Amino acid sequence: MICFPNAKINIGLRILEKRADGYHNIESVFYPVGWCDALEAIPMDGFGKIELHLSGIPVPGRTDDDNLCVKLYKLLSEKHKLPSLKMWLHKTIPIGAGLGGGSSDAAHFMKMLNVMCRLNLSVDEMKMYVASLGSDCVFFIENKPVIAFERGEVTEAINLNLSGYYLGLIYPETQISTPSAYGLVKARPRKDSLKNIVQNKKISDWRDCVVNDFEKPLFEKFPVISEVKEKLYGAGAVYAAMTGSGSAVYGIFKEKTDMTHLFPAYKTWSGELKPQV
Repeated sequence: MICFPNAKINIGLRILEKRADGYHNIESVFYPVGWCDALEAIPMDGFGKIELHLSGIPVPGRTDDDNLCVKLYKLLSEKHKLPSLKMWLHKTIPIGAGLGGGSSDAAHFMKMLNVMCRLNLSVDEMKMYVASLGSDCVFFIENKPVIAFERGEVTEAINLNLSGYYLGLIYPETQISTPSAYGLVKARPRKDSLKNIVQNKKISDWRDCVVNDFEKPLFEKFPVISEVKEKLYGAGAVYAAMTGSGSAVYGIFKEKTDMTHLFPAYKTWSGELKPQV
């Protein structure tokens, strides 16, 4: 069985407060986009073993046991008799970019295992398993636009459809550790609702009120990220922002725009945003 785990972007990201467990409560819109990895798994003889083969973008300094798909397989094996599997994961979504590639791989693998192994798990049960692997894994189970709260694992549907617009995504070859990014941001509560702003204001008005709190400190530390954002606005984006804790930056356009021409030195993806069912 094969699937294509997709990335996501954050539309606004507010760091509201630091929690007693060391994590932060956030408020952010998660929106699925078309930059994908490829994941294939086939059964082998026996039970309870997984063999991982990686290709594509190198994953530096990590063993197979660090991979979220491997962790998920071992977690499920504690309660379910899983066939041994050979798995191929081809990485194209940049790592440490704020695009959720690893989380998406794990969530799509969860859905794949549910079908392959006839686990008959409900959506909520699948969310429960992947929530222990990463805060934004839960989003990719249903893979629809949401407003996310708490660590990002608590989500609520949002009426937001960007179909007809074009997205340009740029990864400026700067890998950012999420914990180190949080260390640069000062949490602060807000009185207004990001959900209301995003649903009720025109996209062209988001520039002044839909903000990623990571941008200010990370732009100061990595000016190249700020330069990418400004270049996107200069190319006609109606809205541009960094996604997640960086360093990928996206622009939303009314017309198709060639990202490879604008950013020949960086990894890019562009495409039309699809209707959300």
